[in-house]
Amino acid sequence: MKSSTFTRASLSSILQPAFSPRPISGRPITCSAVAPKPQTPLHLRPPSFRATLSELQKWHIWAKNKASSVGSTFLDLDNGPESTLLHRELNWLVEDALEQPALLSRNNYDDATPVSVRARLDDLYDLWKQRIDERRPFQYVVGCEHWRDLVLSVEEGVLIPRPETEMILDLVEESVTQNAGLKNGLWADLGTGSGALAIGVARVIGSGRGRVVASDLSPIAVAVASYNVRRYNLQERVDVRLGSWFEPLNDVNEELSGLVSNPPYIPTENIEGLQAEVCKHEPRLALDGGENGMSDLIHLCNGAASMLRPGGFFAFETNGEVQSELLVDYMDSKVKGSFFDVNIASDFAGIRRFVTGYRA
Repeated sequence: MKSSTFTRASLSSILQPAFSPRPISGRPITCSAVAPKPQTPLHLRPPSFRATLSELQKWHIWAKNKASSVGSTFLDLDNGPESTLLHRELNWLVEDALEQPALLSRNNYDDATPVSVRARLDDLYDLWKQRIDERRPFQYVVGCEHWRDLVLSVEEGVLIPRPETEMILDLVEESVTQNAGLKNGLWADLGTGSGALAIGVARVIGSGRGRVVASDLSPIAVAVASYNVRRYNLQERVDVRLGSWFEPLNDVNEELSGLVSNPPYIPTENIEGLQAEVCKHEPRLALDGGENGMSDLIHLCNGAASMLRPGGFFAFETNGEVQSELLVDYMDSKVKGSFFDVNIASDFAGIRRFVTGYRA
């Protein structure tokens, strides 16, 4: 994390609502079984390129001027980033791209001093143009997101994990603390996206007999999630599978001890009104929850009623407030008697966003 008032994770929360990458049930989508190779985040690439200090300083001045020119234009337009936040992102880009970022701010070096860089100078110009001119999310620019205590690879086709979703892991930790037996069973993270929740759950339940199955309809998401799982050496405990919702669990011969998901929950009519970073770049498949945003939440609720073992725990993220209440009402009426101790938990901003409970 960067030593700033805003961390990378908290900045993404400010710039973008709490959405997460998830397939939408009931849509005729064909997916290749061959997952593409994910890109390597900028900060993990070798510093194979060279540029002179004067060339990099020239780029840096240009990039700062470009960030300053935005002012509050994006903020006024669609609640997008203003110049102060863009300058903070530029500092992070420098830290990721340069092997010795501190050189850029020092004047006691010759202008011709060679500096090791993880991208070509032309690419640095192009990346910052994408950020400002195209409103490409910063996380896609550098290829990663700082989330909880993880640094997760992300790229186009995989929606960026939000800080709000970290709360699900706190809820899981609370549930396994109260019932240690849940640690030893099978957990599922449906619509895993970058694999954030699957990796987090695996670390919460520990290195005992517990396992996690993570599924996603998107081959890109499966590739990226698998990459992140390997980076944290959890491939023996987290099984990433391609498929829609519960379908990849068809061969599982045991009931689930736990189920977590952050599905698409934005009403279709609201998608175009989101800030440009979201509606123009992040996968619509990961955002669109149908006419009222509830389609996938209802599907997950019905599946939990049949797939969870008695006493098994679930935690679902919603759009907050009214949606959470609607989901609880559905459980009380349409699948009455399937769950107990159903609660609504608030996120960091006090929005009642998470629905949790146990299988009866």
